[in-house]
Amino acid sequence: MTSTRETPIRQAAAEPLDRKRISEVERVIRPYVRMTPVLTADLADFELGSGPLHFKLEFLQHAGSFKTRGAFANLLSRNVPSTGVVAASGGNHGAAVAYAARSLRVRAKIFVPSVASPAKLARIRAYGADLSVVGERYADALAASQAWAAQSSAMAIHAFDQAETMLGQGTIGLELEAQVPQLDILLVSVGGGGLIGGIAAWYAGRAAVIGVEPESAPTLTYALRAGAPVDAPAGGIAADSLAPRRVGERVFPIARRHVRSVILVSDEAIREAQRRLWEILRVAIEPGGAAAAAAVLCGAYRPRPGEQLGVVLSGANTDAVAFAA
Repeated sequence: MTSTRETPIRQAAAEPLDRKRISEVERVIRPYVRMTPVLTADLADFELGSGPLHFKLEFLQHAGSFKTRGAFANLLSRNVPSTGVVAASGGNHGAAVAYAARSLRVRAKIFVPSVASPAKLARIRAYGADLSVVGERYADALAASQAWAAQSSAMAIHAFDQAETMLGQGTIGLELEAQVPQLDILLVSVGGGGLIGGIAAWYAGRAAVIGVEPESAPTLTYALRAGAPVDAPAGGIAADSLAPRRVGERVFPIARRHVRSVILVSDEAIREAQRRLWEILRVAIEPGGAAAAAAVLCGAYRPRPGEQLGVVLSGANTDAVAFAA
């Protein structure tokens, strides 16, 4: 069993995102994104006692992850130049921007690091974007994308630290509250923080939102200890989705205000969560998509009796399942 390390979060000044703005964005992007379902299992299915366990199946979103919401929010609410858009990504954001750009007939240039998985690279290429593999980590791809934006005047779409991106991701909270109105706790994986920032801005205390990070990529944990975003380790099994160098500057005040705590889980716990989700639910999830579930399945988070617990399964761009030739 993985040990629990939970970092409490302090209150901060009000953030610029709210339920009204998220609702407005939801109406704009609704024709282009899927309303992903909720699968309600029981803790007994995983031999963890009894009680409901509500999985938000966001990996069923177009392009295989929640990132598609933020991509469309950017493309539909900002003025896109004729030179198109550019994005840096560990993989999922790039696939989402490529998908949204193809849908809206916009040119897209995507930069990814070498750590990006083959499944994600294949997605980006399949959607017709111009793909460049640069450096070893997300920070390298981000620097290359910024240089391209300056050179080409393409519109940059940040993977997490941008209002439009977080507003799009916040629509997951809007959907989930309608699907499971009695929710008490929601576990959400954290990388740069766009997902948890948007969802936490939506719930704003109506349900307790808890972040889950890999021990090898503790961006929000380090930021909370320092009182501001700082560089953190950026490795581990989920490095292609949950390992930017630091949590977003715009994300951080939202997290301090509306996220109850952060839990760290090991790579081993994430691998085990992937295995159990497949064996028990026949759900194939990438490591970053399974991190939030890992907190429950390894015992790092223990539900209280009668608690309505939710988990966002955020992405499934993986080659983990092989089919017969």
